[in-house]
Amino acid sequence: MEPRAWCPAVAPSIETKFHVLVGVTGSVAALKLPLLVSKLLDIPGLEVTVVTTERAKHFYSPQDVPVTLYSDADEWEMWKQRSDPVLHIDLRRWADLMLVAPLDANTLGKVASGICDNLLTCVIRAWDRSKPLLFCPAMNTAMWEHPITAQQVGQLKAFGYVEIPCVAKKLVCGDQGLGAMAEVETIVDRVKEVFSQHRGVQHT
Repeated sequence: MEPRAWCPAVAPSIETKFHVLVGVTGSVAALKLPLLVSKLLDIPGLEVTVVTTERAKHFYSPQDVPVTLYSDADEWEMWKQRSDPVLHIDLRRWADLMLVAPLDANTLGKVASGICDNLLTCVIRAWDRSKPLLFCPAMNTAMWEHPITAQQVGQLKAFGYVEIPCVAKKLVCGDQGLGAMAEVETIVDRVKEVFSQHRGVQHT
């Protein structure tokens, strides 16, 4: 695959787009990525880019995601010498809001511990904490109920990140209980709230 250039120059406009960076990890809830992105794009004034983990790719088809999608290989293909862009830093600068949906148990543990071994976790580790970061946990009920999960979610909240809580339902594995990612409508509504607050600040 040819390395992709970073964000093209944007023509001057009256109103600047609000940039939403969606992170997707290896939970079965990644199946909902195409729907989530489509719903976000329905919000006037939003521009969306996706960062995916390798495992998340198992659950959706990239051709069904109608925006630029970056994964680990892109960072390494873009950087050849000192003057080349560092993708996780450029993404961090570009985004006004980061939304991690779904956030699986593995990546939750990484972020809580400061591990940054892929493009997505590098973006989060470098995140500008003056900007909002929303995360949507999604995992099996037994994993959700493990004591370490509450500790790790609490750690992310201590960083200033905002949880969009998981919900109880019958999971794909057949278990019934908490652990399912919040409904797409709920997630989109939370993004709308942040966007509205941003516009309010811009207009004052």
